[in-house]
Order: sequence, then C-alpha cells, then structure tokens
Amino acid sequence: MRKKKASSIRTLIGAVIALILAVLMLKPQWLPVSENTRATMTELQKQHFLIQRSGQITLAHVLTLVLAVAVLWLCYSIIRLVLNAVGRKNRRTRTIAALISGALKYLAVILGVVWGLSILGVNSTAVLAGIGILGLVLGFGAQSLIEDIITGLFIIFEGKYSIGDIIILDDFRGIVKEIGVRTTTIEDAGYNLKVVNNSDIRNFQNRSRNSSLAICDASVSYETDLPSLEKILQENLPAMYTAHQDLYLAAPRYLGVTALADSGVNIRIVVDVEEENIFVAQRQLTRDVRVLFAETGIEIPFPQVVVHKGD
Repeated sequence: MRKKKASSIRTLIGAVIALILAVLMLKPQWLPVSENTRATMTELQKQHFLIQRSGQITLAHVLTLVLAVAVLWLCYSIIRLVLNAVGRKNRRTRTIAALISGALKYLAVILGVVWGLSILGVNSTAVLAGIGILGLVLGFGAQSLIEDIITGLFIIFEGKYSIGDIIILDDFRGIVKEIGVRTTTIEDAGYNLKVVNNSDIRNFQNRSRNSSLAICDASVSYETDLPSLEKILQENLPAMYTAHQDLYLAAPRYLGVTALADSGVNIRIVVDVEEENIFVAQRQLTRDVRVLFAETGIEIPFPQVVVHKGD
C-alpha cells in the first residue's frame, strides 16, 4: 500500500514539474536566456509542435527538446492518474487500466525518441521507416515476445483472471499483482514473487471466481453414538457461523462419514469461505470442532497398543 502511495506521489510530482516546463515552453520570455535564443525557441516550437523541420543543433534546440519531453511526460502522467482512478472500481477495470498504462509507457518512449530526433534535425520519416524495418527484423527473431503480447491481450479481453485474483499455476498459489504487456506477476503468502511470461500461462486454476471450501476431517471413537453426534453438530454448527461471520460465508455443514479408519470413524465438516481466507478459516474450523468435542464429551481416538501378558 505504501509503495502504491509513493508511486502516486512521484507521478504527481513529475506531472507538476512537467506542467511547469510546459508553461515555460509556452512562455519562453520567462526563461533566463538571450533574446536570440528565445526567438529561435519560438520558431522551433511553432515548427516542431506542428510540422517537421531540420536544422543546426543549438541551445534553443536542446531546450525545446527538454520542453517537448516534459509535455510528453505530462500527458502520460495525466493519463496514468486517470487510469489509476478508473481502475479502483473493480478488479476487471484495474487489470485493463494496468495493461493500457504499460502499453502507453512503451508508446511514450517511442514517440519521445521520434519527436526528439525530429527537433534535433533528424528526418522523422526516415526514423519511422527505420523503426518499421527494425521491427520487421526483430519480429522474425522475437516470436516469443509477440506471443507473450498477444496472449496477454487475450487474457485481458477473455477475462480468465484479473489483478487481485488468486490463481494456482504449476503448484504456485498466489495473488495476481500485475498483468503487463509481456508478463504476469504473482505473489504468494510469503510475499515471494513469480514472474511468468504470458505465453507460458496455459494450465491454471482461478480460485477467486467462486467461494471455496475450508475442510475439517475429524475422527471419533467407535464407541461414539453417531446419531447423537450428528444431532450435536446440527445444533452447534450454526453458532460457529455466528461467532465467525468475518471468515465464514455460511454455517458449517456436516457431510457425513468419510472412512472407517483403524482407530476411529472419520467424519468431514466443511464451510464456505472466500479463497483468500481459506487457510485461516480451516484452522479456525478445526479449533471450533475440537472445542465442541471437548465440551460435549466426544472422544477423539488416537493409536493405542494393547499388550497381552503370556502365561
């Protein structure tokens, strides 16, 4: 939470600085430079914010380049703040906003390079053509990169999982923290991060779409009267829900006998919970069952050895 807040503060500060530089670009007379430099900057601004032109690199070119980058950064910061605000509605919008923000970052860099070279006098048409040829060459050698990007788009639009969902991928269970253009970042309960290429995400479980079951398997002795036990459970399980409504979505349910084990009869009790609370709820349910058995005198068996003394 603190990292997100710090990131938002940095973005806001950057936007303010960019806004100040943009104002200086519009008002070059406020800059502490010579009249000749101001005049050249004004001419460059008229040209490079509307049309292309090449020329000798001077101090005015450099200052105009800085101001242009500031404007580009300002636009990116504003769009990012808007996306962050929109993304707070739900997981779906947060996921789409994060993907758009990541794509805009790459777009802003490319646009900044082309625009900057144009201001410094390089023919931007030739730059764009070179980028196109370079992209075509890289396309043949970066098929996995293209596959990651396309798979990431399909993940977003199909809505298989979103930021904040809990998924299980290759025995790694965690919360989806970020879905980028190329990769997905998952964080487990120990705050360990797993970064996976989008194209490698094929077989996974999304555990956040429906409620989960916290399971308690208990054992009672063979001397226990099962009908009486079932009546006790029926009377006391609703009270467990009342005491732990922050964890349980409904009253725990008795499912019946699961096995006739060596030392006792195994029974199963389950409760509906949110996936993010499943382990806490499972521990709490196990404790509640143990306390209930102790209060009602239900014996929980344990392995015992009977020794017969010979004559």
